[in-house]
This record gives sequence, structure tokens and C-alpha cells, in this order.
Amino acid sequence: MMLGDLGADVLKVERPGAGDETRGWGPPFDARGESAYYLSVNRNKLSLAADIDDPEDQRLLAELAAGADVVVDNFRPGTLDRRGLAPAALLPRHPRLVWCTITGFGLDNSRPGYDFVVQAERGWMAITGEPDGAPMKVGVALADVIAGKDAAIAVLAALVAMRGHRGEGRDGGSPRGLPAAARHLVISLADSAAAALVNVAQNALVTGREGARWGNAHPNLVPYQLFESADRPIVVAVGSDPQWRACAQALDLPALADDPRFGTNAGRLAHRATVVAALAERLRERPAAEWLDRLDRAGVPAGRVKSVLETLAEVEASALTGVAPSVPGSVRLPPPTLDEHGALVRRAGWGAFGEAGSRVGGASAV
Repeated sequence: MMLGDLGADVLKVERPGAGDETRGWGPPFDARGESAYYLSVNRNKLSLAADIDDPEDQRLLAELAAGADVVVDNFRPGTLDRRGLAPAALLPRHPRLVWCTITGFGLDNSRPGYDFVVQAERGWMAITGEPDGAPMKVGVALADVIAGKDAAIAVLAALVAMRGHRGEGRDGGSPRGLPAAARHLVISLADSAAAALVNVAQNALVTGREGARWGNAHPNLVPYQLFESADRPIVVAVGSDPQWRACAQALDLPALADDPRFGTNAGRLAHRATVVAALAERLRERPAAEWLDRLDRAGVPAGRVKSVLETLAEVEASALTGVAPSVPGSVRLPPPTLDEHGALVRRAGWGAFGEAGSRVGGASAV
């Protein structure tokens, strides 16, 4: 979807009958019967239903891959090999093709990849939740999202590298290209999730100690957590010592601002309970709006805890096409119904994109 937002022509190939399994991940469903889950990540695509066990459809898919700049697949290892559609078979025949395989746990592991399992097995749940509570998953399928973004970045980097090897563009320049192996990109949910541990992983590497659950607090910064105001929860995120002094002054806590024990973040970490207790008592006295106004004027990062509907009221979003692109792109096509463009694609191949009115230039992907 991100590549489609950026202008790529994208063809979504689905199994006949049921299609993408997330079409059934509901309720809620819209008036067309499409699940909200499916709608959230499928705009700017055409849909073709094809049976990878059918020889005619296998030929069609091979032809579509030959005309594409990028193929993305998320089959378990061996699935495409057994049908003659593996990247090892097609990449040597098409020197300008980039292939991205998204897996759960890598090419040597056939386990199905689901976000929840990956969050459990890559340390996320161990560090999410209240300190004395059970391990907790993130509220969004974030391992999926991060892996998707990693895939988009890798694809774009490969296309740039291809252009450098080919010369001026898609049809020009030297026939030399990147080796087939270099054009097969492999992204795994597990690797993306492990890399996304960032500072938590580094803390463990430096200290040799396990990461812990901190609830709405931060392992390395104080005060950096949720507090209750008189009317609703807010967060205060002090990221530097000058911000700490500004925070204490904005909250009318001069004794804290002047106390040398709290002058550095290391000191505040050592006296976390004292600092947090003082701020919690003070912030409960007045409404969120008043505190946030004071903190904002003092240059201290802070914000109210908003609901999803409050958030959506502040951004461009649609019940059909989801939240507007986070990259500089546009919404051109609504999420397709299953095989909505199948007849067109079978008749016109990549020309179907022109007929569908979706051709904007750029790369094409299947």
C-alpha cells in the first residue's frame, strides 16, 4: 500500500473464493461486506484472483512477474518453488526484476508468521504492561507494520540500485544488472521486531540484565510517564535536564527545580519514586488543559491521552480508504473487491492499469 501511495501500480493477487484472509477479519464490515481490517491496508491496488495450482494461472502469474518491476510474496518456504514460480527460477530470466519475500521467521523456517506470536517471541510482550502485571501485546499489529515498512524501504533501495546499474532508467542504459541473489530481498517479522527493540535491546546488551515492564514509565528517563490530572490523564516527557528545570518551575515546584539530587537525569532515575510522587500529587490538583498550557509555554513535551476517535477527528481519514498516507503520496483507488479487476488483467495484462485509470508513472508491482 505504501508503494501504491507513492505512485506505483500495484496488483494484489489473491486465492479464488476467499481471497486475502483479512477480508473475513471482522466485524466490523462496511456496506460492501469488506472488513475494516482489510480496508485499512489495501487502497491503491487492483485485485486479481488466481489459483497457483492451475497451470494456466501459473503462466499468467509468470507473465505478470515478467512485466513488473517488483514482486512481493508472503508464501511459506517451498510453496512457490513447487509450482515453478520461485524467485530463484524467475529472477535470472528477468534482470530488471526485484523480488521481496516477507516471512515470519526467515527462509529456513516454515512457521507461519503472525504478529502476536512474533511480539511474544521477540521480547515485546516481556517489556509491555504494568510492572506487576502480565506480559502484554501492543495495541496495534506493530510487528506487521514495521516489517511492511522495512520491506518498502528495501524495495525502494533495490530499485535505486537497479537504476544505478542499468543507467538512465527502466529501458535505457547498460544491460548489466544486479545479480539475481542481490535482487531477492528477504524480510522477516521476527528480524524486524528484534531490530525494533532499539534502546531496550541496547540496555540489555550493555548491562547484561533483562528488560523489564515499566507500564507507562520509561526505563531511562524521569519524569517520562503518564499522570492523572484533575479531569483526564496526561503524559509528561522530560528528555533533558533543562526541560526538567522548566517542568518543575511550570508546575510551581521550585524546591524540586533547585534540589541538586534531581539536577541530572541520572539523579532523577536514582530518586524516581520521590520525583514521580511529587509530580503526581501536584498534577492531580488542576485540569489537564491548564497544566498542558503551562508546560507548552515552558517548552516541556506533554500531551493529553486521546481516544482513537479524537485522533481521527484531527487527521485526514476515510471509512473506505483509511488514514491518509504518512509518506508524500495520494489515495487514487479504494481497496478492491475480490477479483474486481480479474477480467481486465487477464485481457490486458499490465495494460489493465491504464484502463483502470490508475497509471501515474513510477514502478509497478505484483
